[in-house]
Amino acid sequence: MRIVVIGGTGLIGSKLVARLRENGHDAVAAAPPKVNTLTGEGLAEVLSGADVVVDVSNSPSFEDSAVLSFFQTSTRNLLAAEAAEGVRHHVALSVVGTERLSESGYFRAKIAQEELIKAGPIPYSIVHATQFFEFVKSIADAATTGNAVKLSSALIQPMAADDVASAVGRIAVGPPVNGVVEVAGPEEFRLDGLIRLGLAAKGDPREVISDPEARYFGARLREPARHPSAGRRPSCRAYAADRPNAARARGAAARGGRAQQRADRRTDRSHRGDGQGAPEEHPAEAKRAGPHRGRDDGTPTRLHPAGLTAGSIRR
Repeated sequence: MRIVVIGGTGLIGSKLVARLRENGHDAVAAAPPKVNTLTGEGLAEVLSGADVVVDVSNSPSFEDSAVLSFFQTSTRNLLAAEAAEGVRHHVALSVVGTERLSESGYFRAKIAQEELIKAGPIPYSIVHATQFFEFVKSIADAATTGNAVKLSSALIQPMAADDVASAVGRIAVGPPVNGVVEVAGPEEFRLDGLIRLGLAAKGDPREVISDPEARYFGARLREPARHPSAGRRPSCRAYAADRPNAARARGAAARGGRAQQRADRRTDRSHRGDGQGAPEEHPAEAKRAGPHRGRDDGTPTRLHPAGLTAGSIRR
């Protein structure tokens, strides 16, 4: 299967391309200067013969009008080029809770992107992922004033970038769901607690202060804004059955700043990997874990992506 990954040199894109190739797919990393989704340059050439397009690109600017323009323009150009080339499946990486964070210009832009995809001509799958462990430092930086980092104590279920890439890959090689799949890490954290833990592990002296009114990239967090949907039917939260234990998860948080710096150096600023900023095991490991379905009493569903069905997808 020929799969073109837009933003394929970023944090998620590079991992996704590697996993797809390991599993025998013809995966192509599309990024500037050869491919530019804003101008359309190179799209026809790179999409020729493609079966699937996966968009994990991100805006180089989070300023309200700039980020909206990026996602609307690039998505329109992509969908038009895909239709011309006969692409059969469009996959986009987005953010859990996007529809509940419309105070933020960034999340309004992601909502606009999703609306274009849903109204477009290409069968699609939208993957909503929770925050990445690798972005602990960037979250702290965005919330820092002086030596203080003010953050909400809202519950989140972060995940490692490796798991995000594997989840997106599993969706990409399957049939379009024409809906939204939510994916999250196996463990809950308080946002302020996770950032405090990550900064302490790196010896960062900044003080994390719990503040229920603190903004998260421009939006107030009201549970479960950055937490998978609870009690929604039909709904799905996909978890890795064999994911890291708490110690390994904390290690990922501690390594987050270094991982992000490496990704930023690898990636062109106009098409960074989606930082949502944004799970499941490698496809080859899927055979070792079966689906775990939850109850109807609000208990979080644990559903291996291999077990996803039409009834477990939000539309």
